[in-house]
Amino acid sequence: MTVTYTARVANARFGGFSKLLLLWRGSIYKLLWRELLCFLGLYMALSAAYRFVLTEEQKRYFEKLVIYCDQYASLIPVSFVLGFYVTLVVHRWWNQYLCMPLPDALMCVVAGTVHGRDERGRLYRRTLMRYAGLSAVLILRSVSTAVFKRFPTIDHVVEAGFMTREERKKFENLNSSYNKYWVPCVWFSNLAAQARREGRIRDNSALKLLLEELTVFRGKCGMLFHYDWISVPLVYTQVVTIAVYSYFLACLIGRQFLDPAQGYQGHNLDLCVPIFTLLQFFFYAGWLKVAEQLINPFGEDDDDFETNFLIDRNFQVSMLAVDEMYDDLAMLEKDLYWDAAEARAPYTAATAFLLQQPSFQGSTFDITLAKEDMQFQRLDGVDAPLGEAHGDFLQRLLPVGAGMAAGGLLGRRLSLLRRKNSCVSETSTAASCACAGAPDGAAPECGCGDPLLDTGWREPESEFPPGPELPIPGPAEPFTTVPMPAPRDRLHPGCPAPSARRRRV
Repeated sequence: MTVTYTARVANARFGGFSKLLLLWRGSIYKLLWRELLCFLGLYMALSAAYRFVLTEEQKRYFEKLVIYCDQYASLIPVSFVLGFYVTLVVHRWWNQYLCMPLPDALMCVVAGTVHGRDERGRLYRRTLMRYAGLSAVLILRSVSTAVFKRFPTIDHVVEAGFMTREERKKFENLNSSYNKYWVPCVWFSNLAAQARREGRIRDNSALKLLLEELTVFRGKCGMLFHYDWISVPLVYTQVVTIAVYSYFLACLIGRQFLDPAQGYQGHNLDLCVPIFTLLQFFFYAGWLKVAEQLINPFGEDDDDFETNFLIDRNFQVSMLAVDEMYDDLAMLEKDLYWDAAEARAPYTAATAFLLQQPSFQGSTFDITLAKEDMQFQRLDGVDAPLGEAHGDFLQRLLPVGAGMAAGGLLGRRLSLLRRKNSCVSETSTAASCACAGAPDGAAPECGCGDPLLDTGWREPESEFPPGPELPIPGPAEPFTTVPMPAPRDRLHPGCPAPSARRRRV
């Protein structure tokens, strides 16, 4: 069963995690004590042979071997390779748990969309949820050793009540060599369609919602199958394992204590037990054991997923939700805060201090500014309202051509655009005009008499006599005469200048 210690570390305190160091079940000591004893035994055997078995000449050769192994063992990138591997395995482990098929959302949709208080309506709802539970059992017994030991054959699934004998015949007669965990989901879809035809599901939207939840449920079952099928690449696991084992094999020799009388550098102290080497073995080999335990969480380790517990829980709550709880509502009553303007739940004496704490308004709520820093500032060189400045900006962007200077169509459109974008009414514009109080005959300074700014324009009358209307959508645009120079290679001395071409503006 999963080891849960969340309540022990609910609050951070001095030495909070130290309470967890004495736990045995699910601990690193339980996983690693055999390897640790084996490493320590081999180390002590080599140390005893060096001290009491080897001759003086053999001791000198062994000392050179110790120095060599200690020098080059650090070239093995244990922490780098092992760190990335464990990170990958932990991420994969949590994603597998997120793919566990839980029927909570599906059972709520079934209870809300499949109607009928009679026996047939009850049969529809219970059968739909039983099919969902059967699909989960079939996929879990394919990936979990604990579930397979509980349901080793389809006969056990039938005897447990997840499948009827008639359904078993249909299941076994289906000719497919692949895993058939998806078959109950197809039965679910067919039964939901039949319920829609009989009116148990009242509209197509409800049927669509029901099948969408089934799709999510079936997708999680499929992801469990693929996680079981596609493992972490074997070469990655082999590289990590070889790196850890070869490193500590080199440490068995390279971390031996040598005779201080020989004067080797770094060997001034002679001990029997390599304390820090054992700690290093505990950390690195323990890290590898973590990956070994989490790489397949569907086994029977202490921290593996409780798949049989989830099967029992899911089957029970799904049947309760669609059967006993169907259309079972308490009498509607006014809540306790019906007439309260500001509803607030009470606090106990242990939590009353929370009432004195102000509510969070935002990270900038308490920032204060000086009074002079809170005054709005007008932009430099902008004296006109926002609309006028925008119109002047447009006029500066557009070049003044011959047609605009003469009050052409482009100029008139610019005038209309300026008036449309202006945020000031005509009355306020006239009142704020600099030439409103100018004496008679004086030239206006603001350019009010400019034909570009005159919006009261009229379409000039045609110089041709009226004729029958042509089927042209909208008024024809006037033409502007623009001189177009000829290419250089066609200009010869004595040739006349190219005639002006007419281009539509």
